[in-house]
Amino acid sequence: MEKLNSKLYLENCYIMQENERLRKKAQMLNQENQALLNELKHRLAATANPIPDVALSGSSKKPNNSF
Repeated sequence: MEKLNSKLYLENCYIMQENERLRKKAQMLNQENQALLNELKHRLAATANPIPDVALSGSSKKPNNSF
């Protein structure tokens, strides 16, 4: 009985270690997923509202119409 108890105790310790390892990996993957999701949202927002270069560079200049 004591031998079985020791075996189950060691198996339980191994399971707890594996659980902790998997929990940390899941947390890391979740953080990576959130970062990728934020990047995707920023890219989608940038393509939905593009800022034309012409409007930024030429809007303050008046054309020279003197001939």
